Amino acid sequence: MFPIRDENPTIRTPVATLGLIGLNLLIWIFVQGAGSEEPLVKSLCLYSLIPGELLNSVPVGTRLQLTDDLVCVLDGKESLSTLITHAFLHGSWFHIISNLWFLWIFGDNVEDAMGPFHFIFFYGLCILAAAAAQIAADPSAVTPMVGASGAIGGVMGAYARLYPRAYVHTVIPLGFFITTAAIPAVYMLGYWFFIQLISAVPAVGGPAQIAFWAHAGGFVAGLLLIRPISRQDYIDEHNRLTPNQSAKYRL
Repeated sequence: MFPIRDENPTIRTPVATLGLIGLNLLIWIFVQGAGSEEPLVKSLCLYSLIPGELLNSVPVGTRLQLTDDLVCVLDGKESLSTLITHAFLHGSWFHIISNLWFLWIFGDNVEDAMGPFHFIFFYGLCILAAAAAQIAADPSAVTPMVGASGAIGGVMGAYARLYPRAYVHTVIPLGFFITTAAIPAVYMLGYWFFIQLISAVPAVGGPAQIAFWAHAGGFVAGLLLIRPISRQDYIDEHNRLTPNQSAKYRL
């Protein structure tokens, strides 16, 4: 299921969400060369999260064949900064567009519930939680981990807890037939979380080319962190502006 829009008005302009979208696009264009081979590979070597290198669980000099012509050689100079920087890198146009679309659909309402500064703090915690989940699942992995998906998973987890009955309009492909449906967020996002969990099982998801545990870890972090960080006055004001919907937007 791919979300198109949600029925959940916001009170304030989502400046932090827009800022994160803009920052990701700037990095994709000016650091990663908008997907050009050489700058893309260089960015993965320098700024992606490689658990085996971070934990020194793979030999120094390990070579990662990222393209037919370009390799990344692990020099053993691990950097804790990759726990954050990996979340602002992407592997393709589809990767970044799909991630930022999800961030736009769900991020504005979550930011509305906590304000922009708390939202940035929350987003950073979700990045770290997602990275920790993926590292714990495979400490010796050498596949570079990149993408905002883990942090956005946290945003989705927060949205599911704050607005479980807000309707999300989604595209649903059924073979050659494509339809749309408005689904309560708790079901749409719960289904997404379930898919991440079962896909994280090697027998189902195959070789770990996608950081499913990061997605799931971010989602759980969002569920747990949203109440301590969100501001009740924001949520109350939201509900006052939409009194007919207050019951369905609150747990």
